[in-house]
Amino acid sequence: MRVAEAPRYASTWLDLREPADAAARATELVDLLRGRLADVPDPVILDLGCGTGSMARWLAPLLDGRQHWIMQDRDPDLLDVAAASMIGTGAAVTVETRRGDITKLTAADLDGVSLVTASALLDLLDAGDAARLAAACAESGTPALLTLSVTGRAELDPAEPLDGPLNSAFNAHLRHHVAGRTLLGPDAADALADAFRARGVTVHAAPSPWRLGPDRRELTAEWLRGWVTAASTRLGRDTGVEREIDDYLSRRLARAAAGDLTVTVHHTDLLALPTEVSR
Repeated sequence: MRVAEAPRYASTWLDLREPADAAARATELVDLLRGRLADVPDPVILDLGCGTGSMARWLAPLLDGRQHWIMQDRDPDLLDVAAASMIGTGAAVTVETRRGDITKLTAADLDGVSLVTASALLDLLDAGDAARLAAACAESGTPALLTLSVTGRAELDPAEPLDGPLNSAFNAHLRHHVAGRTLLGPDAADALADAFRARGVTVHAAPSPWRLGPDRRELTAEWLRGWVTAASTRLGRDTGVEREIDDYLSRRLARAAAGDLTVTVHHTDLLALPTEVSR
């Protein structure tokens, strides 16, 4: 899950969350993916919205063998970081970067691509984007491994009465309208799975929750700040509500710092396996 808009693309936030992402992703889907790629020599992997390259750093060693990664993002600074960070991933791994927009992906863009990947990205899609992504993969016969899509559930232990209202408000924030589009937010994984299945694509889904505890105090604190800040935009900021939210955040941060708070942020991983087509 990403926090508020400001740190969404910041490399510091992406670096902080990378170990939790790696621990959460569903490796059983990679086992299925290996079977699909077993007869593909030197697969070409397109990483959509690659950020600093954490998905590639996690997946490349699990696939083994020669691979060529195309790192795609709209942020040129993140692309530079992603390319540099892949050095040392393996002698058989080569990398190129590409500026691009996931919402404009077509089947033609996947010519020569063996696999599409993305991580923590689908909440930024609207229904049309999801349909175009599914169509591009289905028409080209390109499998897709799409990880860490938020599901709209966050559980804090110990619980407090404000947890539920804040969770609902955060989900409303993720579904916000931008430039004439209504983002799917926590509905994205289900919407995309439906879009794939409507095109005859086999979809495997697996849970990939973040489990944040005393060993991830800094990440827990950053997630809390962003979660509460984003949710508060939907709850209103009159004096009474503002004070209640501020007190809540202070208590939660104190518990996190003391190692007395655990947070489970639920995500879903998808593996879409279209029927292979002749290229």
